[in-house]
Amino acid sequence: MKSKILDAVGISAAVLCLIHCIVFPLLLIIPLGISHNPYVDLAFLVIGALVVFRITRHMTNYWLKFLFWVSILLISISVLTDLLFEIHLPLIYVGAIGLIAGHIINFKNHKH
Repeated sequence: MKSKILDAVGISAAVLCLIHCIVFPLLLIIPLGISHNPYVDLAFLVIGALVVFRITRHMTNYWLKFLFWVSILLISISVLTDLLFEIHLPLIYVGAIGLIAGHIINFKNHKH
């Protein structure tokens, strides 16, 4: 039951992250006086990493565990590149989609 809740939190956070990553650049085109804050991306990364750590701790499905951690790694590379060099890499999109897919697969694999 606890893992199902973590999957729901993970799916929600990853979807919000993906929406943020897609919509926010479009909002920068409109002159609203807002700017990009990479610490929002860092917050999504920390939430995602904590959820993935809790879910994969006792996971026996190694390819799903691999999908989760590769997705977190891709997001980490993108966020750190943005923080250090102010370069936006599209790896964050691939990582967010990987997390969403992993959580959906993990949720469907639970015994109901």
